[in-house]
Amino acid sequence: MTGPTGGLDDRREGAGWLAMDADAVDRVALVDSRMGRRSGTSATPPPEVVVECVRRALDEDLRPDGDLTAVLLPEGAVVTATIGARSAGVLAGSDCAVEAFRQVDPDIRVDWMRVDGDVLDAGEVMATVTGPLASVLTAERTALNFVGHLSGIATLVARWVEVAGAGAVVWDTRKTTPGLRVLEKAAVRAGGGANHRANLSEWVMIKDNHLFGTDMVSAVNVARSRWSDRAVHVECDEVGQVGQALVAGADAILLDNMAPGEVRACVELVAEWDGERPLLEASGGITLDVLADYAATGVDCISSGVLTNSAPTLDVGLDLGPDLEGLSQ
Repeated sequence: MTGPTGGLDDRREGAGWLAMDADAVDRVALVDSRMGRRSGTSATPPPEVVVECVRRALDEDLRPDGDLTAVLLPEGAVVTATIGARSAGVLAGSDCAVEAFRQVDPDIRVDWMRVDGDVLDAGEVMATVTGPLASVLTAERTALNFVGHLSGIATLVARWVEVAGAGAVVWDTRKTTPGLRVLEKAAVRAGGGANHRANLSEWVMIKDNHLFGTDMVSAVNVARSRWSDRAVHVECDEVGQVGQALVAGADAILLDNMAPGEVRACVELVAEWDGERPLLEASGGITLDVLADYAATGVDCISSGVLTNSAPTLDVGLDLGPDLEGLSQ
């Protein structure tokens, strides 16, 4: 079998490749733990988020008068259809597809042969859909939009994870589609990546724009006094600032827009530090072409907004079976 990069086939089968790659899961769990996150690495988004996101999407597609074209279809017709991958990739968003069909018509049944995180061949059938023809066609586009978009993210993340290898954990960012962040971050997990902070409330992140009228050490101290149970993450855009971050006692340091050689120098500086070692993140202008160079520096995490804001949609489609039930003769 051939995956998106020719090597993803080693990560399957059945329960999602994340369950098969223990080393990758352990690295992600370690990063989560160091940032104070207690949640696991499930590729499944919270059900209540799925319900609300699908509700909004269907509302967008059906207001004000519903599916006008559906009235042309034969009443009582029941169809069995398949959802298939037109191109190879990694599955994500299956729960959203099920919910889209359910909200349109509870009589629609969706049976998945794959789970989020599984690698898909081009042409592979991943699910069957059985139910009233009109209802299936009404829900089709919303269901496929979710699967295609989220699987596209999972597929791109899997490519990054493949290239980074054991060198670094691939991290996402807050550069997500408004209203879909929780789903997109679940798709990142399906692709084998890890989640950066979920939102501005999860932990403190001090960037240069936050240092007006203060300095890094003072800012970290104030953050600690105000939010003693939250991680404090600071941004450094030059090697000299890393020493300040170490003195300040930051839990994590973002190495922003640094070349691989500069990142390596920061890694070496932190390795010599006598105090508690912070987590090191490289970010800013990193592409798939240079990812391996950054992963080889010894940095803990590599983050990129590309993973969620620029992932190509995975080509998926719904094909109707040749026979319809319930038609009058």
